[in-house]
Amino acid sequence: MRNVGNTDRIIRIVIGLALIGAGVYFKAWWGAIGLVPLLTAAVGFCPLYKPLGLSTCPMKKSH
Repeated sequence: MRNVGNTDRIIRIVIGLALIGAGVYFKAWWGAIGLVPLLTAAVGFCPLYKPLGLSTCPMKKSH
């Protein structure tokens, strides 16, 4: 079940790429942390949102 909306996905991609880029620039291992937001953006699911009861996906209208 998806819990990451489109705007949230874009923000995660930007943050992930920025972290990876900074890690490469500074030659630091912590740049690998950028893989986490990229992965959650790719699959559309954030495991941390589940226990917190959060979701940034738009609600579907029921008729």
